[in-house]
Amino acid sequence: MTHKNRLTYWGLTVLSSVLLSIPYLVPHCGFISLFAWIPLLCMDRIATLNGERHVWIYHYSAFVLWNLFTTFWVCNATVGGGIFAILANAFQMSVIFGVFRFSKRHFNGVLPYILLASMWIAWERAYFDAEISWPWLVLGNSFAGSIRSVQWYEYTGTLGGSLWIWMSNLSLFGIMTAMSDGRWSGTFNRKARLFCGLFPICLVTVPFIISFHMYNSYKETEDPFDVLVVQPNIDPYHKFEALSQQQQNAILLSQMEPYLKESKELSGDLLVIAPETFTGDIIVGQYERSRTYRRFISAIDSLTGVNMIFGASSYDYIASGQAPSHTARNVRDGLWVESHNSAMLVDWTGRTEICHKNKLVVGVEKTPYPAFFCRIDDMLGGVMGRCVGQDSVSVLNFMSMEGENIPVGCAVCYESVYGEYYTEYVRKGAEIMTVITNDAWWGDTPGYRQHLRYASLRAIETRRSIARCANTGISAMIDQRGNIVESSGWWKQEVLHGSINRNDMMTFYVVNGDITGRICTFLFWMLAAALAVRILVRNKD
Repeated sequence: MTHKNRLTYWGLTVLSSVLLSIPYLVPHCGFISLFAWIPLLCMDRIATLNGERHVWIYHYSAFVLWNLFTTFWVCNATVGGGIFAILANAFQMSVIFGVFRFSKRHFNGVLPYILLASMWIAWERAYFDAEISWPWLVLGNSFAGSIRSVQWYEYTGTLGGSLWIWMSNLSLFGIMTAMSDGRWSGTFNRKARLFCGLFPICLVTVPFIISFHMYNSYKETEDPFDVLVVQPNIDPYHKFEALSQQQQNAILLSQMEPYLKESKELSGDLLVIAPETFTGDIIVGQYERSRTYRRFISAIDSLTGVNMIFGASSYDYIASGQAPSHTARNVRDGLWVESHNSAMLVDWTGRTEICHKNKLVVGVEKTPYPAFFCRIDDMLGGVMGRCVGQDSVSVLNFMSMEGENIPVGCAVCYESVYGEYYTEYVRKGAEIMTVITNDAWWGDTPGYRQHLRYASLRAIETRRSIARCANTGISAMIDQRGNIVESSGWWKQEVLHGSINRNDMMTFYVVNGDITGRICTFLFWMLAAALAVRILVRNKD
């Protein structure tokens, strides 16, 4: 390998990683992802033509840099977890690219590239349900800051965006290779050149045109519901040392009080929303034992039509001679505890409902493969989180002043990253959506801004308005087109008072799920089987 070739490979590697990262870091730059893979594909082509070995060093480095540039902020919460997430996620991406390179020994023409695209999207889909799951960099998320470009996500979800990105990159790369090897002028006739020239242009531009038309023509359902989003701005790293729970309750209630006084004069309903894990004194089924619960009930008790959702670390105490589960921790002889990251609702009639976060953050909240890793965690003194999520999505319900039952979905933090999972709230009847989160663990980094933008994608996919409450920001009101109508500042104590529209219609994506992911997964397995057959046949020969 010459020095010049090495510089070329590294230059293309770094360029691709930068281009892949920009849409996640800079708003309105989603279009860059439509050609961001081309430098890496060029690196692979040049290296193949030169017969280079150990090319994995370059594509693995590209994926490490991409993960590092976009998700370095995870290290603010957990250095070890952040490094593991970056290296492990990049490794999986690199394995996919490595299989693609291997397939070129047995497939000719476009088949290896079709395998690459379908395998990548199949992996993204599988990642949504994996025990250790980190789907932050799903390619379709590139357009989270470019919502006018992907209004058609209501039909395809984010994996439709991933497919668009791959098709655009591969079609543009195909033209480049046809020109470089002489097929464009030597093999293609006039009609072929016209088709090959127009196809990528249409592929890139038509989805934009369709989306802009959908954005401009979409009529939001006019059924407003008043919400009060309370951002207390409590530093999570000093939450328990600096302030008691009673002091934190007083801060939140003081923010709510002026608006609750106004609500006495209002004729409509009001939903108050407080952030994730606001309190840690909830025992499941014994809510009256919680001072926080009693204070909140007391605050809204005399106010007709005022309801409240708040985040809580909740606990189940279980009397048992032996551990009732791998995740249970021993309190004392015969008593065990299981923890949850929960959302609680109390309404003006006194009804109380609770649901537990299902999509838990590995390591911090969840011990993966608990039968094995919980034993190791016990030997380490219990350093990993052992929250238990509920098996399926459930919605929270409260009673309106007119006696109507209003179902509301509450995605807790990380759950708002999972598109198809999020649609379950709508399928269960949610007419409005809330997201409660605590993004302060990451500091003032791109992490909390990315998380906010992903909520806009969920609004488009489901056409449900969202009231988003973050402990330290950014809290926001998001309409059914994904627009952030109103938002708070970062690291500020603020209250957002406004309205979001109810909607009971279901989008194609909500009804049918992730068709794009299922088709790509099927195509991947067909090509994988064909590749296996080719390998077996050649080995016999």
